[in-house]
Amino acid sequence: MANDEDDIFAGGPGAGGGAREKPMGFFDHLEELRWTLIKSLAAFLVFAVLIGVFMREFNDVLLWPLHEVQEANPKLQLDLGTTSIMEGFTVVLQMCFMGGIVLAAPFILLFIGQFVSPALTERELKVVLPLCVAAMFLFLCGAAFGYFVLVPSTLRVSVGLNEYFGFVMRWTPGSYYGLLTWLVLGVGASFEFPLLIVLLGYMGLMTTATLVKYRRHAVVVIFIIAAVVTPTPDFVTQTLFAAPLYLLFEIAVIVSRRVEKNRARRIEE
Repeated sequence: MANDEDDIFAGGPGAGGGAREKPMGFFDHLEELRWTLIKSLAAFLVFAVLIGVFMREFNDVLLWPLHEVQEANPKLQLDLGTTSIMEGFTVVLQMCFMGGIVLAAPFILLFIGQFVSPALTERELKVVLPLCVAAMFLFLCGAAFGYFVLVPSTLRVSVGLNEYFGFVMRWTPGSYYGLLTWLVLGVGASFEFPLLIVLLGYMGLMTTATLVKYRRHAVVVIFIIAAVVTPTPDFVTQTLFAAPLYLLFEIAVIVSRRVEKNRARRIEE
């Protein structure tokens, strides 16, 4: 039983009965991959077209953070204005492309899972499936946090700085939607890092003792990530972002500790 943990990642018999994949030739695998790519592209195109059809409604959703700041400052003129002929066209493409990817992501993940699942053992499936669900959940939580908290906070800081220096605010759609995309997708991706910690712990490449020992270093790394992802240098926005990341780090330590105990128990058995 001591070699079972190694067999999990080697796909050997100790991994819970070996691979579940049916015998397939090289071209059969290529055909399966082709259909996986076609279904993923189709899902993306469906959502991109839907966004194009309901562009006005979708745009109203994206403008919520800006409207929220405007309601708090009724005297401010925060209307977006284009500075080039093609900027409006570029914004439409950006909304369709990025929105299509985000909305189609769960389906693309499902199609990829269907493609690789026959080659996984039963024990690997018990690990991979929860990880996929957790990855999607964390990404959505991060995207929501960026949309509802960080984007309005960044806009308020920008408004405050412009008022302090007496600058006239001429914000463009490109700059606003670029900020929105960067914060929502960047924060969503950043919220995935606890899964990496848990996965490294599951594979035995990192222990909770190491995580606890370098906790202070982790705080520094988290603030570096916050500084990179948040476009403003203000400490308030970075702290707002760093706080949930640190909470996720502590949760990852707790989960990794439990994973270590389960591994040790299986080895003893």
